[in-house]
Amino acid sequence: QVQLVESGGGLVQPGGSLRLSCAASGFTFNSYGMSWYRQAPGKEREWVASISTTGSSSNLVDSVKGRFTISRDNAKNTVSLQMNNLKPEDTAVYFCKASRGSTVYWGQGTQVTVSS
Repeated sequence: QVQLVESGGGLVQPGGSLRLSCAASGFTFNSYGMSWYRQAPGKEREWVASISTTGSSSNLVDSVKGRFTISRDNAKNTVSLQMNNLKPEDTAVYFCKASRGSTVYWGQGTQVTVSS
């Protein structure tokens, strides 16, 4: 059974940091590209970051460049999103996604709230 389980969300003040993790099981993790998406209230889900199967390349949406870092550990079947200097506009539910060709798996999401 395929599972993607996100963790690490919570409430943080502006300027603070959080580290999200996504634990994968039930599929060959190192064969899948991994991504993080987020969805703010009343908005469409948007792509945040992606990392290649080996971790050798990654991309970030412009709004988080210099603040967020995506990484993966293929030995532990996990992908992480380190988020620094958080802003109120980063408030959203963050989702982990695994993709390989037309095969896509999603996690259930973890809430991140940035507020003073």
